[in-house]
Amino acid sequence: MINIDWLQTYCTLIETGHFTRTADKLAMTQPGVSQQIRKLEQYYQQALLQREGKSFTLTEAGKQVYLQAQQTLAQLNQLELSLKQDDPYAGLCRIASPGSVGLKLYPNLLNLQVKHPDLVFDYKFAPNASIEQMLADRQLDLGFITRPSTLSELSTQVFAEEALVLVTPAQYKNPSWKELLDLGYVDHPDGAHHSQLLLSANYAEFEQTSQFKLRGFSNQIGLILEPIALGLGFTVLPAHAVAAFAKPELICASRLSHPVSETIYLVQRRYQRLAARFNLVTDIMQQCLAQS
Repeated sequence: MINIDWLQTYCTLIETGHFTRTADKLAMTQPGVSQQIRKLEQYYQQALLQREGKSFTLTEAGKQVYLQAQQTLAQLNQLELSLKQDDPYAGLCRIASPGSVGLKLYPNLLNLQVKHPDLVFDYKFAPNASIEQMLADRQLDLGFITRPSTLSELSTQVFAEEALVLVTPAQYKNPSWKELLDLGYVDHPDGAHHSQLLLSANYAEFEQTSQFKLRGFSNQIGLILEPIALGLGFTVLPAHAVAAFAKPELICASRLSHPVSETIYLVQRRYQRLAARFNLVTDIMQQCLAQS
């Protein structure tokens, strides 16, 4: 019989495109990866890879084995799930999202865990590219990103919309362009992107964030609004991050004449069948974001 570990190693090699990355991902040595690929070729009595220095391409036989190996591994994963007790109210859920979405979702998932204590949530806050890579590496079950996935092994679907908000100190309501220039800008990792979307739709003078004097930067989603509350500048953030701020009386979230929202996408491994608990969890998360 075919060795399943050989198929897993082969599929991982094709997905990473690199022997060293495959070895790192599977906690193997590079010679160990090469040895398993040779054994697979010996088993099928066919060359599966056309080696070209440190890179490779698939032979026709290699393409057929890869397609069949994907189906085999997916079927085995489905069989393993079906053989286990698939309790819809128990088990580990590994989820990741950008910070603003997480500030909204994670407390609601904890409330769900209070009702069903056998549910366990491993929730990570991460940027889009990191979430995609964790999914590809099978370190997550579900992820949320703010653009369609660029990885072929992941499926993407529109899940929700999140409004972008101009946030100023409390005394500035619907600020003018001059007031924004006087205040200065507090930046964050997605600041330029969010500002481009919202400010270009509402201020004819806006071209880029470098037009404003920089008043600070933070990569911690829970701290970005602290300088705003102290009167040190303005920023643009997704609505969930603004709603989670502990001192709302010190800031003003302006309703601009041309609202702009950012799409939130749900991503997962394309051929992975998730356990029953994810039906409940996904429904709760969608309800949570729909109520925003």
